[in-house]
Amino acid sequence: MIYDDQPPETLPVRGRSSLPSGRHRRPASADLPPDAPVLVLAVPGEDPDIAEEIASATRTARTELDVRVGLLGSTFTDVVRGLPEDRAAVVVPLITGPHARTYAQIQAGIDEAGVKTDRVVVTDPLGPHPLLAEALHVRLADAGLARADRIRQFSIGAATDAVIVAATGGAEAVREADMTAVLLAARLAVPVVAAAVDGPPTVAEAVTRLREAGAQRIAVAPYVIGPELDHEQLAKLAAEAGLGCGAPLGAHGSVVRLVNLRYEVAMEPFIGEVQE
Repeated sequence: MIYDDQPPETLPVRGRSSLPSGRHRRPASADLPPDAPVLVLAVPGEDPDIAEEIASATRTARTELDVRVGLLGSTFTDVVRGLPEDRAAVVVPLITGPHARTYAQIQAGIDEAGVKTDRVVVTDPLGPHPLLAEALHVRLADAGLARADRIRQFSIGAATDAVIVAATGGAEAVREADMTAVLLAARLAVPVVAAAVDGPPTVAEAVTRLREAGAQRIAVAPYVIGPELDHEQLAKLAAEAGLGCGAPLGAHGSVVRLVNLRYEVAMEPFIGEVQE
């Protein structure tokens, strides 16, 4: 398997954002070549609706791009197996941070489909990224948990005095989410901490920590696209604990932009690079 931004001399390292020194990726053209790689959105969970919204927005922006949606553990293998034999594919997992189970499912689906792995690129997660902090801010504002100046993009007041960025993927995902939490804190001007909904450090631990620090009005910002988490259950648990809860990131424009950025970087090995 190939990972985007990976120097050929090194082992895959997820989360890398830098390119090998001395080289620059050629910016992807708005007009893709006829043999451009297919974009496959890998969806954890059984609900394809959000992924279809993201795919639809991408097709609207780039009508020449072949975009397909595959549910991991369900339709993903069939989607990969059905790819044109003369085309490469870029698989973008719809997750915001590291999640070992998701990547294992992607690899299993590729293996089961029997495609040549040198023609399939699996990208890093969508986060951390400032665009995701922006989307979290908007989702909190939509829920009445923060107020935002949408022109200058910073908080002008908040209905909460602390926020928990709730990720999936356990401790590793929380470490990656810390950067987004810092960016969100700068926007909201209130304490923001990251926690996991599926392992330590838990949301409950984060609540205790924030309340001990004096926070009274705490909100949960789901740091997920949507299909990978039962949001109704999370919102119910948050309400029972006296917490506010924003909506998942969903098909927010920032998510769509990041999907396209991941695709553009990952497809470059197939259409060439330019030297410095």
